[in-house]
Amino acid sequence: MTEEDEPNIVTSSKSQHVVVDGYPFSIEIYRLEYEKEWTLEVVDPDNASHVWEATFKSDKDARNEAIKDIEAKGAVAFIRGDEDNVIPFSRG
Repeated sequence: MTEEDEPNIVTSSKSQHVVVDGYPFSIEIYRLEYEKEWTLEVVDPDNASHVWEATFKSDKDARNEAIKDIEAKGAVAFIRGDEDNVIPFSRG
């Protein structure tokens, strides 16, 4: 597969940085150009990526889910993440 064959990634304008309980989070919402549903990823202050397995019909739904989940668990509990969907990034 050449670079020309790879689909473009569409980043939603609903992607944003938020602060919850004094901790900064980056909400990233994106999809492949030919797909209709959106993928949700939240990067926490420890630079760990939390990716939802489910996709969302709208970017607004994805953003609202991220904020709801962080606030419901609390920032510190969310950062600790008992989920299996946490991927730590190197601190390059």
